Amino acid sequence: MQQRSSTVQEPLADSAYRPTPPPAWQPRTDPAPLLPDAEPLRVLGTDAVADADPALLRRLYAELVRGRRYNAQATALTKQGRLAVYPSTTGQEACEIAAALALEERDWLFPSYRDTLAAVARGLDPVQALTLLRGDWHTGYDPREHRIAPLCTPLATQLPHAVGLAHAARLKGDDVVALAMVGDGGTSEGDFHEALNFAAVWQAPVVFFVQNNGFAISVPLAKQTAAPSLAHKAVGYGMPGRLVDGNDAVAVHQVLTEAVARARRGGGPTLVEAITYRIDAHTNADDATRYRADGEVETWRAHDPVLLLERELTARGLLDEEGRRAAAEAAETMAAELRERMNADPVLDPMDLFTHVYAEQTAQLREQAAQLRAELEAEGESR
Repeated sequence: MQQRSSTVQEPLADSAYRPTPPPAWQPRTDPAPLLPDAEPLRVLGTDAVADADPALLRRLYAELVRGRRYNAQATALTKQGRLAVYPSTTGQEACEIAAALALEERDWLFPSYRDTLAAVARGLDPVQALTLLRGDWHTGYDPREHRIAPLCTPLATQLPHAVGLAHAARLKGDDVVALAMVGDGGTSEGDFHEALNFAAVWQAPVVFFVQNNGFAISVPLAKQTAAPSLAHKAVGYGMPGRLVDGNDAVAVHQVLTEAVARARRGGGPTLVEAITYRIDAHTNADDATRYRADGEVETWRAHDPVLLLERELTARGLLDEEGRRAAAEAAETMAAELRERMNADPVLDPMDLFTHVYAEQTAQLREQAAQLRAELEAEGESR
């Protein structure tokens, strides 16, 4: 029988076999400076809070109080049938407010479906922010006017969009930074990894902001990743990872402001993970008691972002009863106006279906629009 020749090279003797990787294997970046700290950064309750701007602290507090009331009012609107669904950020207000305040007017915010509060804190009309969740329009505002991308319901698809805009702005020479928000569940999507890789390779001016609230609907973080933290994922793409206490509004604002400044001066992207917790259910359609215990929720209530900042301001003499009352009254005024406007039935024009599909309508769309217009006119004449 003819013996087959082997196509596999026989290894050398153990004493001589010492493979050495070629030079191209060597790391392109020293990983040490990219690693996040072992513990989330905190400012409240530490000596570092003494360096915080009192005006910023007061503004953060007023926005947090307003944000808490906004969440409560929006949740109530779902029970009244005025909203189809609402993903609350109660407990995460520090992340939402800090994200909005860390940006300059020329920058862009790329929110997820849960980040309506961040959009409102950036100046968007609260009713316009809720239009998508009401089912009236896909986006109830002009993204270019407000520098806020459409609220994104598919998980993590806004992240590559943020990278594309930031990279394009850099090529044009525009001094613009994009801040993209995503939940811990979104980090399990392919779009998350593709966006981080492109951003790092291109050194795009992007800040990826992960609000780790512990659950992707009912799936706990431990069943999504075995990484030490989500911030550690940054190292694999060649960007810094930062870890911050997401209920410490001052710390979140500091970390995001530093990341935005780094991106603006050409330092490239940063991945920031905020450790926080959603007190309410995933949405009004979810029953959170099926997958988490009441004791867990109560533990996080003791670390409430509004109370943490209120106690700090009170202890430093920056907030008194009059200040608390003023913040609460301003929040109640916002809620009353939101309630009144949302209780009015919207006037919808079916022809708007064709308004924002393309910059210039295609022949097919013009044909469809003409057909719908004729049907509406015929229906009107028959009444």
